[in-house]
Amino acid sequence: MFRIGLGHDTHRLGAGDALVLGGIRIPHDKTAIGHSDADVLLHAVTDALLGAAALGDIGEMFPDDDPANEGRDSADMLHAAHARVTAAGWRVVNLDCVIFAQRPKILPSRQRIRERIAGILGVDVSAVWLKAKTGEHVGPIGEELAIAAECVVLVERARRD
Repeated sequence: MFRIGLGHDTHRLGAGDALVLGGIRIPHDKTAIGHSDADVLLHAVTDALLGAAALGDIGEMFPDDDPANEGRDSADMLHAAHARVTAAGWRVVNLDCVIFAQRPKILPSRQRIRERIAGILGVDVSAVWLKAKTGEHVGPIGEELAIAAECVVLVERARRD
């Protein structure tokens, strides 16, 4: 049995010195603003994974009004969500992700991001794909007011209950 999950996240951008994307710190003159480390990509992956297994969403697991989640590493959140999905009998087949950002260019960091996500999920790097789209200087993405990410994940039943 297979299931598909879809995840999305958006964060405002503000002055800073780096973005955290896919668990990788990328030098940049803006930073994402959020309760945790504001890693839009890992948040989208987490939601996609939880959704595929019908196990809630990132806001339920890690509420932004819980002080324990302030500044939290999104890789830890994804690891915990993955453990929950695995315990429920599901295995990640592959994921396909998109980052929406006018800047910075994602291509120079793509392989490192793919490797980081694959490591967290315990899958081969070939099961993780990532692409980026600009906002063509239009709207919040194009005007560099926001950054967003989407992810689709395919899981399969690893064992029968």
